[in-house]
Amino acid sequence: MTKFWTVGIVLMADQITEVQRVKQATMNGYFYVLTAIDLFVLSFMCILTKLSESLNKKQKQGFFFAFALIAVISVLEVVTLVVDGTPAGYRWLNILSNYLGFGLSPGVCLCLVYVMDRKKRMNRWFRAAVCCEACYLLFLALSIPAGLVFSVSADNVYSRGQYFYIYIIMYFAAIVYLSVSTFVTAREFQNRSRALIYPLMFFLLIETIIQVTLPELHVTWLCVTLLSVLYFIYCSEMWNQLDALTGLLNQNSYLNRTAEMRRRGGVLVVFDVDDFKQINDRYGHLQGDICLAEIGRCIKKAYARSGYCYRTGGDEFCVLMENADREAHGKKPFDDDDEPPTPTKKRRDNTSKKKLARRKKEKQRTVPQSVTDPDSGLFVKGDHKRQFAYEAHTACDKHNFVL
Repeated sequence: MTKFWTVGIVLMADQITEVQRVKQATMNGYFYVLTAIDLFVLSFMCILTKLSESLNKKQKQGFFFAFALIAVISVLEVVTLVVDGTPAGYRWLNILSNYLGFGLSPGVCLCLVYVMDRKKRMNRWFRAAVCCEACYLLFLALSIPAGLVFSVSADNVYSRGQYFYIYIIMYFAAIVYLSVSTFVTAREFQNRSRALIYPLMFFLLIETIIQVTLPELHVTWLCVTLLSVLYFIYCSEMWNQLDALTGLLNQNSYLNRTAEMRRRGGVLVVFDVDDFKQINDRYGHLQGDICLAEIGRCIKKAYARSGYCYRTGGDEFCVLMENADREAHGKKPFDDDDEPPTPTKKRRDNTSKKKLARRKKEKQRTVPQSVTDPDSGLFVKGDHKRQFAYEAHTACDKHNFVL
């Protein structure tokens, strides 16, 4: 009788195990199909990014590397599922796939942060984040023999390590860094939909928690692909509202916004730069663009907290405010010299004072009037190119007459 019950229990256990294997195989099959769809979407986004005419070189690089990195990690996750539990000869492939998958995951957020930064040179926060990622990759590589974050047994079976939470911390830190960077940039660009960043990142956090709790689901990178596409749409929409030269909102955004405000009312402040054509004619359009960018910066600094700043075309600017009381905020004077002194600022001020004193000591001489050079006159010897912006495109004789 005892043997009968023992045999029955063993058979039931075998049946349960077989059912679990069938379910796991079915789930893996679904995962492979979803990964194929995922790779198709990512390939399409890479091609779309490469052929885009509205994105600059830096934005193209950031999005392209982000999509490519997600595709690589998705393939690595498939490799880990295929080789896990296979003969020990594939153990190295299992270790390598898990190492690259865990190590490169925070890099996706860094690529998207790189897209948001308008400056050509990397800022110090981004450099610090890249250094953290490099240190994390080094730590992960050194921890493989001890199996701190993950381990692969001699039988080629993967398992989480004792310090698996380090990967979770790095992944969440990268998401928070991306969220903060996007919010700061959206606020700088006066984007009204910057609040949409929060549900996107919240969805990613919830999905990550579910993946950590239920590792057999394998939905992380499918959700990351979906969010990266939504992020691409969000950034494209934000950039399409901007004037490329000044960073203010453009004319099309102004027209759409005023159409909405007609129903609710508001205040319109209009600016026009007097005699701006003379700047372009005398110093060239490049210097004129620099002047417009500086004017836009000043307007944004004065009114960005009170309303929305626009460049409506040429040398025309305006500010839209929903409340007339906010106009007084733009009348407050501001000056970069009011900033608290720092060692760098002190050194810069001292250097400027020394240069000014040295220039005052330099001798000046009178240059004969040239009929072809109406702007010639008194200038510092050897400083002619800085006095006349167009000289770089003209030829002069030894007496400094324009030929």
